[in-house]
Amino acid sequence: MADDRKKKYPFLDADTDTPMNASNGHVSDDAVNDTDLYFDDDKLGEKLRHQDADALDTAGFGVIKVDDEGIVEFFNQWESELSGVKKEEAEGRNFFTQVAPCTNNRLFRGRFKKGVRRGELDETFTYTYTYKMRPTLVEVHMYRDESGNNWIMVQKF
Repeated sequence: MADDRKKKYPFLDADTDTPMNASNGHVSDDAVNDTDLYFDDDKLGEKLRHQDADALDTAGFGVIKVDDEGIVEFFNQWESELSGVKKEEAEGRNFFTQVAPCTNNRLFRGRFKKGVRRGELDETFTYTYTYKMRPTLVEVHMYRDESGNNWIMVQKF
């Protein structure tokens, strides 16, 4: 648990009261770069669509892009390591039925389908992953950006 807190809140180890930029650990008076990705950022969903694959792949949380049917278009390295599913095995397959069947239920997939039907998806909830792993508590944020891309972001507690 302490290791997870250090990853999410690196400034907790600082020997100073001066704010640090979580992406590089250095003190910064400048505003955080608009392309920095933080799970708790209110504008994260819109920032994702402007990132290249390398930036998405190095995010410190899970980033999954799916089409309206749930077919995985992008699966980042963090999510691959958490889930035990290789990126190559996830991309092109249905997230809810083939990649993470533990999400094929009303609580998870139901929210996704409802948001896609409405054309608006911005849901955050706590969930327990169980497929190919010990039960793991995560926070999930599903978002549909202005271009119609569907994002599933995952942060482990």
